[in-house]
Amino acid sequence: MTWAQAAPGGARLVLRIVPRADRNAVQGLHGDALKIRLQAPPVDNKANEALVEFLAGRLSLPRHSIRLVAGASGRNKQVLVTGLEPGEIVRRLTG
Repeated sequence: MTWAQAAPGGARLVLRIVPRADRNAVQGLHGDALKIRLQAPPVDNKANEALVEFLAGRLSLPRHSIRLVAGASGRNKQVLVTGLEPGEIVRRLTG
């Protein structure tokens, strides 16, 4: 998968975020990114916090294992996930 790439200790995810959605959900692929819909608005870092919370829940990881590394103010984001291999992340998010 191009959106989940191996990184030291885990994986780097390439994500496309849609804020102010009806519900939090993985929508599918958007080019080389995984599209995630979030209910949170894109103000005061709320969408970024909601993204970390959503990923932690779906991946069954503590919040500190998920770190936003690029795209804090845009819809295209990169997230570093430690503790899981890319294949397992893909399975948990899309399965």
